[in-house]
Amino acid sequence: MTTMKAAQKRDQAKVEYNAFLAACPSRKLLDRISNKWVVLILCALGGDDGAGQAGAAHADAPKAMRYSEISRLLAGVSQKMLTQTLRSLERDGLLTRTVTPTVPVTVSYELTDLGLSLHNMTRGLRSWAQTHMDEVQANRENYDARIS
Repeated sequence: MTTMKAAQKRDQAKVEYNAFLAACPSRKLLDRISNKWVVLILCALGGDDGAGQAGAAHADAPKAMRYSEISRLLAGVSQKMLTQTLRSLERDGLLTRTVTPTVPVTVSYELTDLGLSLHNMTRGLRSWAQTHMDEVQANRENYDARIS
């Protein structure tokens, strides 16, 4: 019987990641990245200005943003939720937090390469939701009318 070293076990587990299995750690990651605030933060830091369709030609390049800029752009997000979401994204390596020792202290957030790769997917999700919202609402109304 051969024994596997810890690194070999981790490599083997990576090959076997399958989100359909209950014990797969990728399920927790899917749960985190499918959160609306995560999607919107990634879109904001990715340069989507919120004025038009995500992925449109006018979208700017990824940029660093201060906490207050993100907070203003994401209407309805609480300070607690924004702080928790930014911390979790930093922990996962999707963004970096830079503190500049000014008076007052300046804190900015910027996508990492890993975060940018996810942004490229989330901007499509945001665009789809915005494009098809009328159709979804009509379907909901039709469904509710049939059920009641």
